[in-house]
Formats: sequence, structure tokens, C-alpha cells
Amino acid sequence: MNEDLGFGAQSRAIFAQNPMRSEGRLFPEDSSPTRTPFQRDRDRIIHSSAFRRLKHKTQVFVYHEGDHFRTRLTHTIEVSQIARSLARALRLDEDLAECLALAHDLGHTPFGHEGEDVMHDCMAPYGGFDHNAQSLRVVTSLEHRYAEFDGLNLAWETLEGLVKHNGPLVSSDGKPLGKFAESELPFAIREYAKQQDLKLDTWPSAEAQAAAIADDIAYDAHDLDDGLRAGLFAIDEMKEVPYLAAILEEVDTKYPGLEEGRRIHEIVRRSITRMVEDVITESLKRLKAFGPTSVDDIRGADHAMVEFSPEMAKSEKEVKRFLFARVYRHEDVLAVRKLVARVVRDLFTRFMEEPSAMPSPWKDGLDGLSEASVARRVCDYIAGMTDRFAIDEHRRLFDDTPDLG
Repeated sequence: MNEDLGFGAQSRAIFAQNPMRSEGRLFPEDSSPTRTPFQRDRDRIIHSSAFRRLKHKTQVFVYHEGDHFRTRLTHTIEVSQIARSLARALRLDEDLAECLALAHDLGHTPFGHEGEDVMHDCMAPYGGFDHNAQSLRVVTSLEHRYAEFDGLNLAWETLEGLVKHNGPLVSSDGKPLGKFAESELPFAIREYAKQQDLKLDTWPSAEAQAAAIADDIAYDAHDLDDGLRAGLFAIDEMKEVPYLAAILEEVDTKYPGLEEGRRIHEIVRRSITRMVEDVITESLKRLKAFGPTSVDDIRGADHAMVEFSPEMAKSEKEVKRFLFARVYRHEDVLAVRKLVARVVRDLFTRFMEEPSAMPSPWKDGLDGLSEASVARRVCDYIAGMTDRFAIDEHRRLFDDTPDLG
């Protein structure tokens, strides 16, 4: 493929990821005459089994609490839209940004963060669990669709962005950073590093950074929306957060007496717009000051290029603190979290004691494997479940499945 086939870089910034200069795939494939490598990756992700399962994996609320609350799939679509908007404004490769947004939650367990916390606790003796690392495991190993390889055989840039979209994972001398500083890198990342070097000590592309911050923007907005519509807090309680208070005053001044549903939507969409516009302004300022002339300059920087301004970063943290107190720690949400935690823990314990209780192919070929390898197989099986399937599996194996209705 060449750049004369409609994939030219006329509008792409010099520091953007050029799809025609991809580092390639672990298993070499012929190029497509109609799609760039990142467009192919996007299509492979959308057609994967893991992507379809996102429809029945929840964020905060369990799947049957209401059809209007977000699932992992609707969240992923929202992140994708924001990521493309940021990429377009910053003249990045929109397809890579979209691709990373679509893939970022593929490794999430059922039942949102509670499922992940319980899975990490269960897997603590065997290397722990991290949803980001599990996403890598999904696209490099667990998807079994292609005749010539396991996984999706995604481009190097897609895998790199998926693994380290929040920044470098290790220092230049290989020591884990951030949340892994006191432990070690997750199992899936350490294992894959034996096959392909994803340069874990550098920043990822600006496209990956755009997808990462799009995730934060979407999370804040839709958890406000879902929390309000679920009655977990009242609109006026948002006045405690200056950023939200300003938006609320703007809406009420322009539309006095507006019905609640429209009022909520006006608040949420203004929050998204303000954050997106702030990221664009701040990122352009950083890029101008840094002056990158290639994507390698982006990777070699000592800080993120796509980021909130200091003022917005402070406001965004205040929004997260508000949501933590009003939504994630709400007594109704905590009550459900306690029940779903038991579902995940019971399933893990049962399958470790009786691996044959898993269906084929999960139970096949376990003879002679170490306890840690069996645990990883059990973990992969449970992590891939939807909320509904996890409940059904618990009901199949136990007589006391909690009522989440």
C-alpha cells in the first residue's frame, strides 16, 4: 500500500503516528489494498467476541437495573467518539485513536470495578490481575478466530498504546513505575514482553494519550448522568464542586424551569465539551512548547503531550472525588457490590477446586499444569464472562445465588 491510495498524510501532523510507517505485526501479513493497518485493527477489534461481550458488562450498575444505564460497550463507544474528536483537532491519526479507545476495556471482568478487585484478590498468589494487562492478553492470546495465530495479531502501535496509554510502565533501567512500583508488572505484560518489545519505558503515541484522556472524560460525564438518573444524588448536590456548580448555573440561567431530564443532559454535554476543549487547548500549547518533529519525539518526552490544563486537572479530580462519595460508595451500590463480589469469589474457588466444572475448552489440557497455570486459566474464563453469564454459572453450580433484581 502507498500513500497515493487515499491514505495520505496531508492533514496529519508531523508528530502523529503514520500508518504507513508501522512497526508491523508479530506474525507478518500482507498489507490491505483498501485499509491502513490501524483500520484493519479497528475492524478486528469490533468483530471480536470480547468486544461483543461488552454489551453485557456493566460499569457501576449491574446489567438488569435499567436499559438506559451505561454498559462497557456504550462507554467504549463514547470514549471512541471523544478520542476521534481529540485526534482530529490535534491532527493525529484518528483511526489509531479510535482503535485504542475501542480496545481499552476488552479485559474487564464482569461486575465493573468490584469484579476486578475480587479477581485481583483471588489471583494475588499467582501474579494478580489487572484489566489493562488482561486486554493485552485478550488481543494477543485469548481470541481464537484466525487460522494462523491466536489473538488478533494487531499492529505494534496498537499493542503499545493499549499497554501503556497512561504512560511508561518501567524506568530506563527496567524498574516498574506508578501503581506497579511496589510490586511487579502484571503477568500478561511480562509474558508478552518475551515475544515483542513494546518499549515499556517510553510514553506511547499521542493517539494513545488521546484515547486515555477520552476515557477519563467519558467516565466522569456518564457516571454523573447515570448517578443522577438513578437517584443516587440530587442535581443541587453538584454545587459542592465549583466546576459543576458553574455548569449548573449556566444551564439554569439560560433555561429556567427546564425539565429534569433535559437539565441533566445539558449539564453532562457541557461537561464533556469543556473538558474536550480544555484538552485541545492545553495539548496544542504543550506541543508548541516541546516542538516534536516525529512520533519518536512524543515517545521520548518526559511528560504527556495530550493532557488537561492544571486548572482542569484539579477540577476533574474534584469531580472524581464527588462521584466516589455519591455514586461508588452509595449504600445501594455497595450492597450490590457485596453480592457480586461473592459471585466472582465463589466461581473462582469452585473452579480451582474442580477445574472440570468449567466447560470445554477451558477445562481441557490442564493435567500436569502448575497451580498458577490453572489459576490463570480460571481467571481468563471468569474475566471473559458477562454479568449475566457469571450469574447463570453461579446458579448452575450453587444453590444460593444472590438475588440481584
